[in-house]
Amino acid sequence: MNLTLDIGNTQAKLAVYNNSLVFVKTFDAKFIIDEIDDFLLLYPSIKNFIVCSVTDVDLNLDKYNFDNIHFVSENSNIPFENLYLSKKSLGNDRIALVSSASLSYPGKNVLIIDAGSCITYDFINDKNQYLGGAISPGLKMRYKSLNKFTSKLPLVCLESSENLIANQTIDSINVGVVNGVVFEIEGFISQYLAKYENLTVILTGGNSVFLSNQLKISIFANQNFLLEGLNNLIKLNSSN
Repeated sequence: MNLTLDIGNTQAKLAVYNNSLVFVKTFDAKFIIDEIDDFLLLYPSIKNFIVCSVTDVDLNLDKYNFDNIHFVSENSNIPFENLYLSKKSLGNDRIALVSSASLSYPGKNVLIIDAGSCITYDFINDKNQYLGGAISPGLKMRYKSLNKFTSKLPLVCLESSENLIANQTIDSINVGVVNGVVFEIEGFISQYLAKYENLTVILTGGNSVFLSNQLKISIFANQNFLLEGLNNLIKLNSSN
C-alpha cells in the first residue's frame, strides 16, 4: 500500500492507495505527523510514502519504517519531457499534476487547472512535452487582498451569485471575485482550445467543486488528481 501526502499553504491531504484510492483526508497542515500516525494505525500494511509540498516544511520521518520515502523535487523521475526553463522554481505540486496528466491521458493535449491558494494552469501536449503555464491569485487570496489593500472594504466569505450587477458592497465583492475567476478560467480554456485540438481540461484543487458549478465550459473536475499523480510517481521513484 502507498501513502501520499500533499502539503499546501494552509491545508494538507493524505491518501492511501492500494492500486486504487482507498481513503483520503484533508486537514490543517499543522497536524501532519499526528495524521500520519493515525493512518499507519488504520493501514499498517503501508510500505511506500511520497511527499509533495509547496512550503519548506521540515518533516522528521526517522521513526517510520517505510520501505521507500520520496520527496517530489526537480530531481524526481518523471513520466514526461519537461521543457520548463526554470526547472528549480517549478512547484512540486505542478510536477505531480503534470505527471498525473501524462499517465492518465497519454497522447492528448491536456490543460490542468489547480484552483487552490493560487490558480495554476499547466499544459502538456500530445507529444508528452510539458510546455509550462500560468499562475494567478486564488479566490481566498483575492478576497484577502481587497480587504488588506483598501481602507474600507470588508473581508468577505466565498459565496456564489447568479447576479452580474450587485447593489450592495458585500455582494459586489462576491460578484467581482467569483466572476473574475470564472471569466479568467473560461478565457484561458477558450484560448487553448483555439490553438490546440482535442484539448482535455482537468479542474482540481480545493475550490474545484465550487468553480465547476460556475463554469459553462465542459471540464473534468477531480479533486484528487494531484494525489493520483503522486501515487504514480512512487512507482517511478522506488528503490525496489
